[in-house]
Amino acid sequence: ISITMTTLSIIIPALNEAAHIAATLHSLQPLRTRGVEVVVVDGGSDDGTADIAAAHCDQVLASAKGRASQMNAGAKIAHGEVLLFLHADSLLHAGADTLILRALNSTPAWGRFDVFISGAHWMLPMIAWCMNLRSRLTGIATGDQGMFVTRELFWQVGGFPDQPLMEDIEMSARLKKITAPVCLPQVITTSGRRWEKHGVWRTIFKMWRLRLAYFCGATPAALHHQYHGR
Repeated sequence: ISITMTTLSIIIPALNEAAHIAATLHSLQPLRTRGVEVVVVDGGSDDGTADIAAAHCDQVLASAKGRASQMNAGAKIAHGEVLLFLHADSLLHAGADTLILRALNSTPAWGRFDVFISGAHWMLPMIAWCMNLRSRLTGIATGDQGMFVTRELFWQVGGFPDQPLMEDIEMSARLKKITAPVCLPQVITTSGRRWEKHGVWRTIFKMWRLRLAYFCGATPAALHHQYHGR
């Protein structure tokens, strides 16, 4: 991949993110001035998320609810040769476009950033450190880490699997069969609201339990049911 010939598209799946989407998109404006495309894929928000996003991105797309299906829908209309998938409550490194294209210029394939979790609880930086270490050791990335991949490789593995949970884990497993990820040390800052709302230790144990169940063969549908407590 030639840096000078490559374009980057950032795809943001969103559902009722009116409280966070403006800050995320505002942080991406310097990248847009450098030619980066920003696509927001709304999964049926009823809080004005799509209207807020429309003024600060290149395209807003309506899609069926579901992070995997929303990201795949965004990938289909995006123009970039490299696709970056970003959560709606995350702030990307200011030089992310250059970092990604430089990394893929020397090691074509896919990768992710380190993550920093913002919030008041003292455990959040430790959780982020563990996530980043685990990702380096296993070659598995999570959505919080801003996964990026060449368009060609993305569709080669079929895009994100059509499942309601663990789509990032499954996608990573498919990609790393082809090549290991580029692990960039620069950070994406993501919100710690999930941990703080449900309790840090409770959330840690819940996610590890669900991940273990997934690797032992539990279906994504069953895990989704457990995750949402239904």
